[in-house]
Amino acid sequence: MPMTIEKPSQDLLIAVLRDATDSGTIRTLADAMANWDDLIDLALQHCVLPLLFARLEEMGPAVPASAAGRIQLEFDRMVLHNLANAAELIAVLQLFNREGMQAMPFKGVVLAASAYGDMLNRQSGDLDVLVRKSDLPRATKALRERGYELETSVLADGTPEEPRLHEYKLRRRADGRELELRWRLDLNWGRYGRDLGMDWVWPSHATTVLAGAVVPTLNPELSLLMLCMHGCKHYWSRLIWVCDIDKAIHANPDLNWPLVLAEAKRQGLSRALGLGVMLSVRMLQTKAPQSVLDQFGKDKTLCRLTNHFAANMVANPGTGPRARVPYGFQMLDFRDRLRFILSGDYLRPNERDRDAFGLPEWLSPLSFLLRPIRLLLDRSAR
Repeated sequence: MPMTIEKPSQDLLIAVLRDATDSGTIRTLADAMANWDDLIDLALQHCVLPLLFARLEEMGPAVPASAAGRIQLEFDRMVLHNLANAAELIAVLQLFNREGMQAMPFKGVVLAASAYGDMLNRQSGDLDVLVRKSDLPRATKALRERGYELETSVLADGTPEEPRLHEYKLRRRADGRELELRWRLDLNWGRYGRDLGMDWVWPSHATTVLAGAVVPTLNPELSLLMLCMHGCKHYWSRLIWVCDIDKAIHANPDLNWPLVLAEAKRQGLSRALGLGVMLSVRMLQTKAPQSVLDQFGKDKTLCRLTNHFAANMVANPGTGPRARVPYGFQMLDFRDRLRFILSGDYLRPNERDRDAFGLPEWLSPLSFLLRPIRLLLDRSAR
């Protein structure tokens, strides 16, 4: 059930996420706050509470003691979670290294260390590690020896039952630690036809210091592309993903923009890059080269999508734009659109098609005939 968020909470949260917002403006917005729990809930929903905590002092005496106490409590919980995540990630990377496997951690505490300047400045969830597909059996075996259990349903050959998945989800019951083992990065799940894995990120990888250990990380240019892909894939339903882009650009003033643009075009990610950067500029006032923004601004579809997500990210998170062409298809370049059409994947029915018409199991073959009708009725189909 979507939260009903009052405008003062939205305004103050966006203000604290902008590095350029001065203390006077933050204090003025804080004075207008009536429901502090509303603000804290919103920050938790969008996974940006550490950034709210960082500017708590600037809000002055307007912050009730109860609200300040709750923000401190939630931040302390995240500190413990991030510290545990960092320790576990370092141990897993060392384990893989001993087994002769290359592994690339991304997002989470590694992104916090490299882009936010401190692993405690960004809220993290599970651990995300990219490996080579050929190393999956060994990596999974090593993780099982650390107490992890595979939660993804797989076929006899180890392939996920859901053919569009390119990840294993693992959980350790002893402490609830979750880890996603990926072998491919995606833009729009099955619609994106590129195989972006270790061969894409490892040759030019960088390093960062995490809790005193040197760990691999994506170079700044590929990291920006990955972050834009991730936000687009999840319909920009959290502010944290826009903050990631803002911090990644701010932390790398010498970012090679021509390289980013060229690689985005080569990998069919031009619109993903444009949407991520334009949202960051629009919402958080991120500084990006005007020549780059002018190039993105020529794409009318990109401008329309930016307007939609900027308007809905806080009030209606995860809301896809309604259009004749589905959002996921709009994000693809010509080559991936053509591949998708020729593959016939769009004709393959799914649970939404069966549920839309309430078909019993024995009539499920009719889904192939009814899917085109459902797509016409639901023009925002994912």
